[in-house]
Amino acid sequence: MSATVIEQPLLGENRLTVSFRLLLGLYVIIPLCLILQGFDNWFWQGYLQANMPSSPNHFILFQILFGTPHIIASAIVLASNKDYLQFYKRNIVLMTLAVILVFGVGSLIIPYKVLYVVVAAWTVFHVLKQQHGIGRGLCHLPNWAFNMLLWLSVAAGICIYVGIFLKNTLDLQQAAWLKQSAALLCTGLILTALFCQRYIISVFGRLFLWANVLLVVSSFYFYLQQYYFFAILVPRLVHDATAYVFYVTHDYNRHHQQPQNTLYRLADRCGVHIFVVLPVLSFALAFVLQSYGDEIISTITQVLFGVEIRKAITLGLLGYLALLHYYTEAITWKQGSPYRRFISFSK
Repeated sequence: MSATVIEQPLLGENRLTVSFRLLLGLYVIIPLCLILQGFDNWFWQGYLQANMPSSPNHFILFQILFGTPHIIASAIVLASNKDYLQFYKRNIVLMTLAVILVFGVGSLIIPYKVLYVVVAAWTVFHVLKQQHGIGRGLCHLPNWAFNMLLWLSVAAGICIYVGIFLKNTLDLQQAAWLKQSAALLCTGLILTALFCQRYIISVFGRLFLWANVLLVVSSFYFYLQQYYFFAILVPRLVHDATAYVFYVTHDYNRHHQQPQNTLYRLADRCGVHIFVVLPVLSFALAFVLQSYGDEIISTITQVLFGVEIRKAITLGLLGYLALLHYYTEAITWKQGSPYRRFISFSK
């Protein structure tokens, strides 16, 4: 989600609010990872660095816990409510056609690295726009200041992301250029934040500003120290957990008095608490799809058609849902959207 957080009245008697203190508390992952990295250097002789996967994508548990579940949860929220599907039907159709055109037909003529960088840039923008968008409601920065902080963060994040995930395909000069660019951008981000914090009246707003700055700067530090897992874990955990706070709050406020869709009516009949429906379902689906989805589809197509289709789920279905998620989350949480009727905020 990437909508700016602005107070908006709820419809009906909703009981939950999104707590800014809770959202800020998620950034505790930054000092925790720094402490672990320090202990690894001082006492564990680099055991974590040597044994953690060089890329989080090589760690299936990481994909099951981070990234995929919140993408699936987003799809469930959209697909399980007929009024949302109807409201955003045109957007979904257009985005689906765009994905087919660019990543289906376009992949035949566009180099893989170009497509990868495009997706990487979109991913980074999506993650950081969410966090800066939430902070905007507290910081009340001028538009130019908000945009400058956001784009410096995104540009640095793209350099870090590409430097980590394409490190095995980069030559020494390209890798050095990415690190130097990220260093300059992080320096610019810190200096800009120092200048812009004068516009923030509340201490809480300043804390959120610097939390978002440290989100990028800490990732850059872990990237330099070759703790790639931590470099990706920090923004991913903050982003995903923040999204779940919104999803669970939304679903509770929409369904707690009377379930409004089949999913929650079934859960109510089974005595399943409303809080656990979306997290349990999304994590379970993420586990099944990531662990067994490709194998199941490959076996079915081999038996029925004599053709083995590889990565139909992890690359095809989940890739499509991720791209759709990046697009829809930018519009579904905007002020005045159907989703926002069930969200309000508190400190």
